[in-house]
Amino acid sequence: MAMPLLADSARPTPHELGHEQTEYTDLLRQFDQPGACVVCLDPSLTVQQANREFFRQFDDASADVCGRDFCDLVHPSVQQALKRQFIRLLDGSRHRFTTHVVAVGADGAAFPSALTAVAVREGSAHVASILVVLRPTAGGEEVDMVTHRKKLLTETEARILEGIAAGLSTVPLASRLYLSRQGVEYHVTRLLRKLRVPNRAALVSRAYSIGVLNVGCWPPKIVDDFVK
Repeated sequence: MAMPLLADSARPTPHELGHEQTEYTDLLRQFDQPGACVVCLDPSLTVQQANREFFRQFDDASADVCGRDFCDLVHPSVQQALKRQFIRLLDGSRHRFTTHVVAVGADGAAFPSALTAVAVREGSAHVASILVVLRPTAGGEEVDMVTHRKKLLTETEARILEGIAAGLSTVPLASRLYLSRQGVEYHVTRLLRKLRVPNRAALVSRAYSIGVLNVGCWPPKIVDDFVK
């Protein structure tokens, strides 16, 4: 099967983008950066076309990647926040955004990236497609995150971790979850051992760093994929 590559000829013109010339020039500079992954999405955020670097990063499997929801290619902890950004593009609230995400390759390797997305419009309002540029950061190195939807936490542990991340101490947690103080401390100890950290502050930091807690969500919420 031939790869649906996003060639130079597929780049939109300034008129098609409907942007200021300076913004378009800035976008082109990102396209030309070595190692940049470029992908074209339809309004449903489905992958339609991409460049060779994008397919290389996702295991050269164009048949597996094209037709997928782009948000499925990023870590679950950042999916909700990223979807909110895309919705603002689609409803016209903004025409571009830049954010940091953690993409997940076909082998489950997680790599942090700077993402820029631009709405390509037909006329003055309708979004025909979205161009996305992913540029790996931190030297492109993999990060230590849970990526295989491992059932890491029990339901009780998840609720306790959410409470700790929200700043609750033992007594309010016990009252909220209908547990004794000793019961809460037992589960906290299990969490500390499971995530290999010495205290509650480190527990929350570790949970965010490995992607167990959703990014950009308050009150804190555990990613459902990691709850038994």
